[in-house]
Amino acid sequence: MCYCSDMQDVIAKHCDELDRCNQRGGRMLSVFDLLAAKTLDLDLAAYLMARISKGSSFMAGSVPGGAGKTTVMCALLNFLPIEMPIVAATREAVYEAANGKPTRRSCYVCHEIGSGYYFAYLWADALRTYCGLFKHGHILATNLHADNREQAREQICDTNSVSEKHFNKFELLIFLRAENGYRDTNRWIEEVYSGDGSSGHELIFHANNKRTLDESAEHYLADPEYVAACREFLTKMPPNVRTIEDTRREVVEFLRRHNDIKIDK
Repeated sequence: MCYCSDMQDVIAKHCDELDRCNQRGGRMLSVFDLLAAKTLDLDLAAYLMARISKGSSFMAGSVPGGAGKTTVMCALLNFLPIEMPIVAATREAVYEAANGKPTRRSCYVCHEIGSGYYFAYLWADALRTYCGLFKHGHILATNLHADNREQAREQICDTNSVSEKHFNKFELLIFLRAENGYRDTNRWIEEVYSGDGSSGHELIFHANNKRTLDESAEHYLADPEYVAACREFLTKMPPNVRTIEDTRREVVEFLRRHNDIKIDK
């Protein structure tokens, strides 16, 4: 596989932004690590790849720290459309974007919805301004301390006065569970909600009752043939592809091969 230097730079910048989310040190885990650890179901991974590569905004949630929500968020960000810039959603970056600069469509990543004074944490007016970036055409991705849709909505809409309209623009809501001790924690995605960006969300995946993705569901919102192609891509990836850098290169190549599929909404 050969890339021009410009694309290599784009991939390097993409992965550098993912690394900025790394709070615990060590190698950032990729989607293939999550599949191997059974944190992520294969069919669900294919569906999420199909949606995010077409520009769906998303959030990952779990109340306990260390459940893996940042890890999952960053792994899924590797599915973004080709050359979609990632921007850390600092207060300064958010207010600048709200004023229409830069004009290039980007993915703004809030490292956590929270009131702490940490890098790219957002709360109150800054969070409302961040969610308002949807009207400028940007993609948003974030995580928060919430175990289900109701808790996420309460924190975002009730506590922070974000409009229901902007909450619904997060088309994918992904919630994790964890059990056992910190070093031997078993983590998995338990629930996923899907929406069309305008109406509410529908539960499309639940791990505990073995609910599977239903192609006839009202909010499936993905081309089944494209989902199947994503599943094949994930299944056939050689075992030496594990890093976020290698994963992003392979994803970019996959999206190039499927350039007849609209990957940007």
